[in-house]
Amino acid sequence: MQLYSASLTNYKRLPTREVKVGNIYLGANHPIRIQTMTTTDTMDTQATVEQTIRCIEAGAELVRITAPSKNEALNLQNIKDELRKRGYDTPLVADIHFTPNAAEIAAAIVEKVRVNPGNYVDKKKFEQLEYTDEEYVEEIERIRERFTPLVIICKAHGTAMRIGTNHGSLSDRIMSRYGDTAIGMVESAMEFLRIARSEDYHNIILSMKSSNPQVMVHAYRLLINHMMNEFGECYPLHLGVTEAGDGEDGRIKSAIGIGTLLEDGIGDTIRVSLTEDPEFEIPVCKDLVNRYQTQKEIESADKPIKLTYDPFNYKRRSTFQVGNIGSNQVPVVIADYHKSLTIDPADLEAVGYKYDEKLDKWHIADAAADYIYCKTPPLFNLPGTLKVLLDAAIWNNNTLKENCFPLWNVVDYLDDTLLKSSVMNFVMIDCDSNPSQDLLDKIKSDTTAVICLSSLKKNAVQTIRLMFVQLMQQQINNPVILISDSMDASTDSALIHYAVETGALLIDGMGDGICLGFQYSNPTIPTPSKIINSISFGILQATRTRISKTEYISCPSCGRTLFDLQETTAKIRAVTNHLKGVKIAIMGCIVNGPGEMADADFGYVGSGVGKITLYKNKEVVKKNISSEVAVDELINLLKENGAWVDAPIIH
Repeated sequence: MQLYSASLTNYKRLPTREVKVGNIYLGANHPIRIQTMTTTDTMDTQATVEQTIRCIEAGAELVRITAPSKNEALNLQNIKDELRKRGYDTPLVADIHFTPNAAEIAAAIVEKVRVNPGNYVDKKKFEQLEYTDEEYVEEIERIRERFTPLVIICKAHGTAMRIGTNHGSLSDRIMSRYGDTAIGMVESAMEFLRIARSEDYHNIILSMKSSNPQVMVHAYRLLINHMMNEFGECYPLHLGVTEAGDGEDGRIKSAIGIGTLLEDGIGDTIRVSLTEDPEFEIPVCKDLVNRYQTQKEIESADKPIKLTYDPFNYKRRSTFQVGNIGSNQVPVVIADYHKSLTIDPADLEAVGYKYDEKLDKWHIADAAADYIYCKTPPLFNLPGTLKVLLDAAIWNNNTLKENCFPLWNVVDYLDDTLLKSSVMNFVMIDCDSNPSQDLLDKIKSDTTAVICLSSLKKNAVQTIRLMFVQLMQQQINNPVILISDSMDASTDSALIHYAVETGALLIDGMGDGICLGFQYSNPTIPTPSKIINSISFGILQATRTRISKTEYISCPSCGRTLFDLQETTAKIRAVTNHLKGVKIAIMGCIVNGPGEMADADFGYVGSGVGKITLYKNKEVVKKNISSEVAVDELINLLKENGAWVDAPIIH
C-alpha cells in the first residue's frame, strides 16, 4: 500500500471491504456503481416514484431520496412499496441531515441511509471557538450516545450506511481543532466510523465531498491513509463533487474530482451532482465509469516510486519562467489549429479574439487562448497577446519569426546543427517511450525549453505523472505543457477525457499549460475550437489554477428545495457571469445552505417558501427577503462589497 493507492504507477483498484446494499454489492472487486438523487417532494409519492423509475431506466443502480423529517422517512415505505409493486428492486437510500429520529425510521425501511457527521448530532453554530480536551471527549461521548441507536437498527435490519462528510458542514468542534480543512473532514467521519466499529457494524460506505475538487481529492486520499493506518483496511468509497453546478462547468468539475480518484483505483460508487434533472446525471456517470470498467488492471510490475510531491496538499511544481510560461504565471492555453490549412481573423473568435474591422481593433475575452498551434503562419496581424506555435521545420522556413516559436521532436531538438529560437523552444516528449538521459540533460541546461508531455496509454495520468517525478528527481525545472488528445466519438465524452487526464495532474501541482486536441474518425471535420477552448479554461478554473470567469456553486436540487433551482441559477448566471473570480452559491434550502457553500464568496439560499436569505461567506446579511426581489438584492450585496462591475458592452 503506497499512502493512499494500490499503485501510483499502474491502474489497480484499491481493495476495500465488501458491503451489501439491498440486492447489490459495493467494494471489493464489484463494479463501480452509479447513483443519483431525486428532486421531487418526498411526500409526493407518485412524483417521487415516477422520477425514481426514470433514473433507474437511465442506468442508476441506487437512488437517494431526501428524508428531512419523520413524515418523509415514514413515506419512504409507500414509495418503496409502489416501486416494488411495479417490478423495480433498485436499492433506495434515505438522505438524512439534522434528524436522528428520521434516520432511525428510514433505516428500517430502505436499504441504505446517509448521515452527515457535521449535521447529525454535532453543533454547528460556531459559538464556541475553543474546546478543552475534556470538552472534546464529552462531545464525542454525546455523539456516541445519539448515534449508536441508528447503528444498532442498521445492523439488525441489514441496512447499509454512508457516513458522508461535507467540506462546508463541519461542526464547530471539528472547526476549532482542525479548521476548515481536508483533515478536519477526515476526522469528522473517523469519529463516527470508530463508533460503528465498536458495535461490530461494518456495512459502511464513506464520502468526503466538497465543491472544490482540490479539497475533495486531498480529503479522500487522507481518509484512505488514516483508515489503513488505524484499521489496516479500507471501507468502500462514494465519490462526488458536491454542488458542482450545471452544464459544462458542472461536468468538468465532477470529472476532475471523481476522475482523479478513479485514475488511482479509488472509488466504489459515484454520483455526479448537477443542477439538472437527476436522469441527466447518469450519462456523465457512465462516461466516467466506462473509462475503468473496460480497463483491466495492468499486470506489469509496479515501478518503485519516491514521491516528489505532496498528494495531501496542493503545491505547484517549482519551475523557472520561459516567456509567459512557468514560475508564478498562470497556466497557459494552447489552441490546436494545426489541422487547418490556413486560418483567418474570424477563426480566432472561437478562442476569445474578436476582430472589429471598422475600428481595426481586437476585443480580447477573459478566456482567450494564449497560443495557437498552426500548420502555417497566419497571414494577418495577430492580437498583441497571442503567440503562434509552429512545427520546427515550418518555423525554420518562416522569415517572420516575431511571436512565432518552434515545436521540436526529440531527434531534431538534439540536432545541434539546426537553428533554435533564442527565446522559446517547445520540446515534445512522448511519455510512453523512455526519454534518453542526453535529452533530459540538454533540456535541463536550456533556459528556453518548454517541455510538452503526452501519452496515449490508457493509464496516461500515471505515465505522465511518473515523468514529472523523474523531472523533479533530477531537478529539471523547465515549465511543462500537458498535451491531451481525444479520440472520443463526441465532445461530451471528450470533455471527460480531457478533464480527467489534465485535471488529475493539475490538482497535484503539475503543469504550466494545457493543449487539447480532438481527433474525429472523419479527418475532414474541423476541430470544435470554441468548445475545446471553453473546456480548457473550465479545467483550469475547476482546478483553481487560473480563474477566468464567475464560479457557481449550485446544489442539484432535491425534495427540500424551496424554489425552481434550475430557473433561478440561469437567472443569476445571466446577470453575474461577467464577474471574473467571484464565487456565488445558489442553494435550494438551509440544509445545503451555509454548510455546503463553504467555498463561496456570496450565497443565495432558500429559507422558506418564496423566501431567500443572502450570505457573505458564511454570515447572514439579508434574511427572508422575497424571491421576487432576491436577485436584485444579490446584485446590491455584490455592489456593497466591491464585487460588482458593470458588464462590458459587446459591439
